[in-house]
Amino acid sequence: MSSPSSSLAIWCGAWLAGAAPPDDVIDALTEWAPLALVVAADPETAERHDLPWPTPRDVGIAQLLRVVRAAAPVGDREVTVDMVLPAPGDVAGLPTDSAFASAAVLAGESVVIGAPGRPGVGLVPTDEGPDVMRWTVFTVTVPVTYQELALGEIEYSMRDTVRSAAEALTAVQTVDTGRSGGDPHTMIAERLAIASRHRYPPLPERTTRVLDTADRVDAILAAAQTSAPSEAPSSSGAEAREAVLRPLRRAVRAARRAAVRAAVDGYLSPDRR
Repeated sequence: MSSPSSSLAIWCGAWLAGAAPPDDVIDALTEWAPLALVVAADPETAERHDLPWPTPRDVGIAQLLRVVRAAAPVGDREVTVDMVLPAPGDVAGLPTDSAFASAAVLAGESVVIGAPGRPGVGLVPTDEGPDVMRWTVFTVTVPVTYQELALGEIEYSMRDTVRSAAEALTAVQTVDTGRSGGDPHTMIAERLAIASRHRYPPLPERTTRVLDTADRVDAILAAAQTSAPSEAPSSSGAEAREAVLRPLRRAVRAARRAAVRAAVDGYLSPDRR
């Protein structure tokens, strides 16, 4: 699993549909960090959900699930659980001009829960240390779901993305400045081993393949970024390298968003509830 937000979104989709017990959700999120701090983003959200503000405290994942259930009441078939992976210039799925949007872009991930066009919650995870994850809870108006490419199209395009990522890794290693960032193959293997620890509930094979492929491309890009020379021969060379990596990162985000949405929709579709 690629991120705390994707773990939360998929496991909550299964839990809200009655396909997974809450203990499984708690176990999956605890794998990211054994200690969970939950804090409201503002006094109104703190009062609404009985959360600490402005200082977080260890109230645990169970408290976070209570917030999720409040945003997704039993029997409300319009509720969605949407993972958003924003980046500067790519903020699809976020409510605009909000504190939540700013926090989500800074973190690079978030989850929005609720019915489109109605009040819901936005959740932003941030690392507070090697064993601590902070979850900040925002009150948001849930955006209308934006259109993704079909998962089949995403899977097909990711084959080219894998090849392009491998070519990018080779290209950045050709610039020699006398410094080494380590063996990229070892970096990739280590990153994939970490990703493999994060399990998810039963998913269709295509969804799993897209998630796994996105994790692989992400590992390759991380190795390319880390093993790239720390001193580029010129600013234009560094810009050219970034121009190659940027669309590949965008493709990874799109693949993960589409796969997580397909997984959640598979659980929360009306005929499954």
